[in-house]
Amino acid sequence: MSEAALIKSGVIGAVIAAICCATPILVIALGAVGLSALAGYLDYVLLPALAICLGMVGYGLYKRRHQAAACCETDSANKTTTTRK
Repeated sequence: MSEAALIKSGVIGAVIAAICCATPILVIALGAVGLSALAGYLDYVLLPALAICLGMVGYGLYKRRHQAAACCETDSANKTTTTRK
């Protein structure tokens, strides 16, 4: 998975998990479809999902920075300096 895909999926997942952490909205939605008994277990699922998604964002940013650093090191190693007379 590329770093852009990791960052994008991590941000989307983190936003969804953060919105779902607003449990009153989610409890109303679950009650509307008859699944309000699941509301007690939301914290067991949503908080780890938020942590995993934020971890994906961090890992994607780490890969992007590491790849950019490796690219710069390779470019500077391949350049030769010439002096003009």
